Amino acid sequence: MRFVDEVELHLTAGAGGDGKVAFRRESHVPRGGPAGGDGGNGGNVRFLASPQNPTLLDVRSRYHYKAEDGGHGGTNRCHGKSGQDLVIRVPVGTQIYDSANGDLLADLVEPGAEFLAARGGRGGHGNAHFATPVRRTPDFARPGKPGQIRRVQLKLKVIADVGLIGLPNVGKSTLITRISASKATVADYPFTTLVPNLGVVASGLLGSFVVADIPGLIEGAHAGAGLGHQFLRHVERAPLLVHVVSAVSDSGVEHDIDVISSELQQYLPELVRRPTMLVLNKIDVLERHERAAFVQQISRVAQERGLPFAAVSCVTGEGLKSFQQKLERLVFENMPKHQSTGAYDPLAY
Repeated sequence: MRFVDEVELHLTAGAGGDGKVAFRRESHVPRGGPAGGDGGNGGNVRFLASPQNPTLLDVRSRYHYKAEDGGHGGTNRCHGKSGQDLVIRVPVGTQIYDSANGDLLADLVEPGAEFLAARGGRGGHGNAHFATPVRRTPDFARPGKPGQIRRVQLKLKVIADVGLIGLPNVGKSTLITRISASKATVADYPFTTLVPNLGVVASGLLGSFVVADIPGLIEGAHAGAGLGHQFLRHVERAPLLVHVVSAVSDSGVEHDIDVISSELQQYLPELVRRPTMLVLNKIDVLERHERAAFVQQISRVAQERGLPFAAVSCVTGEGLKSFQQKLERLVFENMPKHQSTGAYDPLAY
C-alpha cells in the first residue's frame, strides 16, 4: 500500500434548493392561497477520523468533493429534501489546514472525531412562508443559498507512543520487527524504510503501545535532504523518542548522535528536549574481547547526556528483553496525561 500523508482537496457543500411559488386550487377556497414549499438545505462536507484508514491514499483518488444539493420546494407546502452530507474518512491523526491562509482548522486525534469543513447552503423559502394577513397572495419565493466552497490541505501525523529515529541503516526497522508484529522491510542498504512503519508492542504494564519507525535521517534532513524532512512530523506527537545508533559506524557513534540531535534542533527545537532513550545496535558485530569496553564507553556518553541507555543485537536477540523492559517503563512514565481525567492526551504534543 502506498503511504500518502499529504493531500490537497477542493470541497463544495451542497446548494440549498429553491423555494416554490404555487397556489392552492381547492373548491372550498374561493380565491386559493399560497402553497409553495421551502427548498431543502444543502449537504455539508465533513471529515471523520477512522482507524480503518491508515493513510490518505483513498482520499487522494480525487480532488473535487461535492455534497448533495437540497431539493426544490414543491406544491401544497411540500418542503424539498435536504441534501445528504458527504463524509470523508481520514486516518486518525490527520490535521486539516485552510489552503488560503494556512490556518489549522482541525486536528483529528481521536477515532470518531469529526470536523465540519464546508457548510451546506440553506434552502430558499417558498411563497407560503411570506403570507401575512395583509399580504395574502405573495407571488414570489427565495432561491436557495450556495454551499460553502473551501480548499483544504490534509497532513497526517502518525500517533505513536514511541518514535524511532536515527541515521539510515542503523537497524530501526529490524528492531521494530523484533519487538512487535510489524512487517517492515529490512535490507543491508540505506533508505530501506521509505514510509513510516507502525508496530504494536505487547506490554504487561500498559496492555500495548505503538512504536513508529520513520525513514533514516541524514545531515541536512531539516532542509529537505534525503527522506527525513518529509517524515519528521510523524514523531512530533510521540512522547518518547528512541535514538538508534550503530556500533559499527564509520564516523563514530558520538558523531552520529550529534548529527541527529542537530537535525531535530533545526527542525523543531522541542524535539531535542523530548525524553529520549539511546540504543546501541549491532553489538554482535564487535569482537567479544572489545564489546564490553565499547558498550561501557557509549553508556558513559549516554549518561553524560542524561539519556537512558540500552545495548542490543537485533540479529542474535542479545539485550532485547532488557531493552523492552526499560522501554515499557519509560513509555509508562512519559505518557502525557490530561490534567482533569488522567487519560492519555495526544494533543499534549
